[in-house]
Amino acid sequence: MKVKLASSYGFCFGVKRAIKIAEAYENSATMGPLIHNQDEINRLKNDFNVGLYQNLKEVKDDDTVIIRTHGIPKNDLKDLKAQKAKVINATCPFVTTPQQIVKKMSKEGYSILIFGDSSHPEVKGVKSYGEDQDDVHVIMEIDEIKNLNFKNSKIATVAQTTKKKEKYLEIVNHLILRNKEVRVFNTICDATFENQDAARDLSKEVDVMVVIGGKNSSNTKQLHSICKENCEDSYLIENHNEIENSWFEGKKLCGVTAGASTPDWIIQEVVNKIEKIN
Repeated sequence: MKVKLASSYGFCFGVKRAIKIAEAYENSATMGPLIHNQDEINRLKNDFNVGLYQNLKEVKDDDTVIIRTHGIPKNDLKDLKAQKAKVINATCPFVTTPQQIVKKMSKEGYSILIFGDSSHPEVKGVKSYGEDQDDVHVIMEIDEIKNLNFKNSKIATVAQTTKKKEKYLEIVNHLILRNKEVRVFNTICDATFENQDAARDLSKEVDVMVVIGGKNSSNTKQLHSICKENCEDSYLIENHNEIENSWFEGKKLCGVTAGASTPDWIIQEVVNKIEKIN
């Protein structure tokens, strides 16, 4: 089977930075999964003894605790820093930006609208920086706007860093047409743009598409959704063990892309296995 990789895929700047930080602090622990890729988390555990804490109660004195790339809620960060632990912040700078925007805009009297998944750790962290939590609203679809009750006539918007820019534009346009003042901040990161555009282009020219990444990774699921729009035979896998030979029957060219939390070694294992399929 012939394989063609997307022109842009895999580790983004924020993930690369977080991995380097974790590797530099052996015998540490991350607050929440560092990235959305279990295989890479396992590698950090096995090679560098980087553990995983799910909540603040697990932290002990003199621990070294690394903040996940997605960030954590403001009060959790404050409480963690108050403990006798060494705190290393590996929050992606592209995630820190919407946190600070929400903090600033809410202080200036703006209602806040976040385009994103309310259950995602990044969005939970960003939302926590609002001054009035009852006036920080999170939506995934444009239809949800009609159910919102903004307390102020001024609205500021940010987006989860891994969301589709087209859907964000729809939401923004809807707000602008119906409100006197709307401040729009494009917080979708460049790496997400590039990976999504590359996946879209490649999925138009291949017979089958394989997207590699964590099943709980927002940006990976977005890539899969984009590929499905152009190539019905698009599959989302976490590693080479999930590949099924039946996907490639009657196919000549397989496109491959990967989410921002997918390391090169996993991508190479997948490519090697697909290339051996006749």
